[in-house]
Amino acid sequence: MRLLWSFYLRAMGWTQKGSFPYHLKKAVLIVGPHTSAWDFVMGLAFRSKLRLHHVKFLGKDSLFKGRFGFFFRKLGGFPVNRSSNNKLVDQVVDLFNSHEEFILALSPEGTRKKVDRLRTGFYHIAKKAGVPIIMVGLDFAHKQGVFSEPFWPTDDEAADFQKIYEFYAPLQGKIPELGMAHFLSSPQP
Repeated sequence: MRLLWSFYLRAMGWTQKGSFPYHLKKAVLIVGPHTSAWDFVMGLAFRSKLRLHHVKFLGKDSLFKGRFGFFFRKLGGFPVNRSSNNKLVDQVVDLFNSHEEFILALSPEGTRKKVDRLRTGFYHIAKKAGVPIIMVGLDFAHKQGVFSEPFWPTDDEAADFQKIYEFYAPLQGKIPELGMAHFLSSPQP
């Protein structure tokens, strides 16, 4: 599959900017801007090409039901019920604590729709688990998978989120108007 996905990325003109920190055994990857179902395909392509098969993801539980449920589990997915208040952050921190190696990929927006603010769950997961955040951008305008240096959440949440906004704002999603460029043009809560 690695050769197939590598060929796909090359044929589509996609390149990589930055590198994945393979020395890290645990981390939260936030992947954005999340504007289209194609983001998942591109994420799988880069995951395979870079040999990141150990990277897991959370998905809405409906994806894991029916005849394709096995497919998402096989890809490393963990189903979650986003409609209930079930202390999801603590459950995910427990996953980090119960594995020697655990890297989790999440969308900072939590949806493909345009958002006024990012979700904070990924941030609190990283902080409570004591793991770094790695930002990964899918820039469809430049056809690049962009990797940031890892950073650990600090006690200054506003400054940490400003760093995140600055990383993602210039990146264009598959559907540009649903991206994150507006985060730098207006103050965030």
